[in-house]
Amino acid sequence: VQLVESGGTLVQPGGSLRLSCVASGFTFSSYVMSWYRQAPGKERELVARISSGGGTTNYAGSVKGRFTISRDNAKNTVYLQMNSLKPEDTAVYYCNAVRTSLYWGRGTQVTVSS
Repeated sequence: VQLVESGGTLVQPGGSLRLSCVASGFTFSSYVMSWYRQAPGKERELVARISSGGGTTNYAGSVKGRFTISRDNAKNTVYLQMNSLKPEDTAVYYCNAVRTSLYWGRGTQVTVSS
């Protein structure tokens, strides 16, 4: 089982990024997928979640209206489109898959700074 995140980088405030998470080793289309993040000195927090079929999404209040989660079950990939980025969005972003089992990726660093 693998979840491999990519797309994290340094970006200026107000900028945009798209994170990707490619899954392998399990039935991706049956799993609820989520993005979490963890900033230095803080606990890991849920950013966004998408149902197995993609029809239902949920967002943390701090990112609602700025971030969009989506998935392509044919490509075993979940995305996080992040717009209007703020310095407080700086964190390591993790991909998470849950159904009967729970899987985590290793994370990708997003830094928002001028």
